Amino acid sequence: MARVGRPDGPVDGTAVAAPGLDGAARRRFSVVVLGDVRFEVRATLPDVRFAEVSADRLAYAPARAVVGGTAVNMARWAVRYFRRVAVLGRIGDDDLTPVVRREVRRIGARDLLRAESGTANGLTVMLRDRATGGGHGARLLVAGRDAPDRRLSPADVRDAARPIRRADALCCDGYASLGPVSRAALRTAMETARAAGTLVLFDLVPHDVDARLPIQDVLAPLPLADVVVSEAATLARLVERPVPVTADGARALVPALDALVPGRPLWLLRFGPSSLEGVLAHRRDDLTLTYPSGYREGVERIGFGDRLASAELYWWLARRAAS
Repeated sequence: MARVGRPDGPVDGTAVAAPGLDGAARRRFSVVVLGDVRFEVRATLPDVRFAEVSADRLAYAPARAVVGGTAVNMARWAVRYFRRVAVLGRIGDDDLTPVVRREVRRIGARDLLRAESGTANGLTVMLRDRATGGGHGARLLVAGRDAPDRRLSPADVRDAARPIRRADALCCDGYASLGPVSRAALRTAMETARAAGTLVLFDLVPHDVDARLPIQDVLAPLPLADVVVSEAATLARLVERPVPVTADGARALVPALDALVPGRPLWLLRFGPSSLEGVLAHRRDDLTLTYPSGYREGVERIGFGDRLASAELYWWLARRAAS
């Protein structure tokens, strides 16, 4: 089935139309989210552009500290769609640990976190500079190098095997591929899910992962995924194709996607001027669909990818359940 989304609003039959981007009217399904769990300090600098900073500078700007990381950020949106959500990751063992566990419970998720004795919790600093030309500014993300999440182990995953097997979906991402121990844990989790019939959603991040890892490590998780979320630009570089900005450019990647991995995963590719405005949903011999993501000027960018992915996962699980 091939369909092209309208540029002026939600397309019938897509996740943006139903369940929509604000949560599901009826929460269904159970999900385990595996990933980073860290403290994040976020600030937007409305009067500063990184390119203009040539000396030390003090800036007063909106700033906040939150419990974040890829797993918690995804779970915050997932609880609006799914009946049960659990968070699996490795955290530190310090004064902030009770805060992390309390926040996971507060958002309505189950705590499957493994605390590493004698270590501090991971920290990430996110700065966004002044927007120009109607954009949203450049983002600088500084992540603590030796955070506990890099040591999430296959044994940690095996301890959580029962919730993974009983879930309808496992959500995981490429940050786990950046460390050898967590890379092995990622594979163990994906294999555990696949063996049990649990759908696997894999988010191909960081967006420059192809510059950080050998190509074989970048591609290794993809054959184990039922759903792959990625910026179109990332996959275009992997398959040595022009980076698409338009729907036509995204659809031009379809033959390369079909040849990239065995099986028939659902590809959810983000494209557009800021790599978020449009989506290509493609599964070989099933559907090829492009549609507006719902992201536009005035919509909060932080967390929008998790918001969209949660809606799309719900849509895909509901589609499978109805077939």
